Amino acid sequence: MAQQQINIGSSANDGTGDPLRTAFDKINDNFNDLYGTSPFGQQITISGNKISSNVSNANLHLEASGTGAIEMEGIQIRDNHIEGTRSNEDLFFDAAGTGAINLTNLKLATGTTVTGILDEDNMGTDSATQLATQQSIKAYVDSQVTAQDLDFQADSGGALAIDLDSEALTFTGGTGIDTSGSGNAVTFAINSTVATLTDTQVLSGKTLTTPTINGATMTGTVTVDNLTLNDNIIGSASNADINLSPGGTGSVVASGLAIKGTSISAPDSSTVNINDGLNVDGTVTVQGTTVTADITTTGNQTITGSLTTGTLNVGDLNILADGTISTDTNGDINIDPAGTGAIVLSGTVTHAGTQTTTGQLNVDNLRLDGNTISATTGGITITPAAGQNVAVGGVLTAGEANFTLMEATTVRADKLEIDTSNGDLSINTQGTGTIDFNTPTQSTIGSAGGASAIPGAPTGYLKVKIAGTLRVIPFYDQA
Repeated sequence: MAQQQINIGSSANDGTGDPLRTAFDKINDNFNDLYGTSPFGQQITISGNKISSNVSNANLHLEASGTGAIEMEGIQIRDNHIEGTRSNEDLFFDAAGTGAINLTNLKLATGTTVTGILDEDNMGTDSATQLATQQSIKAYVDSQVTAQDLDFQADSGGALAIDLDSEALTFTGGTGIDTSGSGNAVTFAINSTVATLTDTQVLSGKTLTTPTINGATMTGTVTVDNLTLNDNIIGSASNADINLSPGGTGSVVASGLAIKGTSISAPDSSTVNINDGLNVDGTVTVQGTTVTADITTTGNQTITGSLTTGTLNVGDLNILADGTISTDTNGDINIDPAGTGAIVLSGTVTHAGTQTTTGQLNVDNLRLDGNTISATTGGITITPAAGQNVAVGGVLTAGEANFTLMEATTVRADKLEIDTSNGDLSINTQGTGTIDFNTPTQSTIGSAGGASAIPGAPTGYLKVKIAGTLRVIPFYDQA
């Protein structure tokens, strides 16, 4: 709420100012607004001697302007510095109770005096919380080294000890060894009684450990562990292998043949020839183009992947590059799957010539077995090409079956007969249709159509059923 001003009028009691009640209402409103609102806004509260933030988990900032500092009794805080304000007065950091002040990355300026550092030459206090001075550390080390022995052991002669305060250690050379000293260094050197790098020496019965030999000439048999070298022959101990192992990606090269790992190749990219018999006990993998002459194999061959060839002859069976499979003269081709396996033909199958099938032949739901055509499921539909007929030779026997003739279908037969004794032969039409005899043979009665009146005595009578009622139709001889 904005501050409200009391209208006191132009002069005393002139009637232009606020009435007394109105004036005190404004006073009360101003005081209510003052006491109900923090001078620091809604985020800071001052209660007694406590300043707190009203925002959850929010920081409380005290920030001076420009180069100013935040001053409290005895100290001031300016930027990242905490300073004392009273001359020659210590600055204390005291934790409450058993708490401690933890400082990360403490850096002490050179010459800083640290209170609590112990100066004790004998380190008798054995304190774990006080630092020792340089003088006390030196005094303690000097006291420990004084009157100490240096113990050492040579190849022979037993254990030895040198009093570091009164005795000197002497280095004496032995056979072939000279010693010399300079400053605080002792040098051991081989003298002229033994082989040097520049001398010519005859070594007999010597053992060389990790030697480096440059330009050596050796005669006779040289033995290196289980390997022997004699003339141009490299041999090994009994039943031992000879391993040639190049470093890294290197290869073993022998007269134009490179062996690298398990691969054999020609470094000059020429052909690798095997001129004699080759026995391979494991699996043979051939990559790239293989050019062969006549190959004769014995036993079983397994080919994984694609085999590209011209004509492949397997016994009497010939497989040609154009997809033709044939046999030698008058030979059969037998495809015989094992057990319950089947011969599966995918795509369009074209057959030329005579095909003989023994046993059942299943084509989708149609089965041919012997001289019987049946359906494994559903009905059987025989549909000739447009304008063509279904021709059945011999006698068509339907048993109890019903025949449904498609629209515009013509049934041609010399005889319609049922095989049920005393059974009726029914010829029915659909709906209002009639039986239509399409071809009249004559228009009159009598011999050759000469008679114009029906004779009194018919030759016989034809018994038929019309609409389920038995009827009698007379008939006459044409003569």
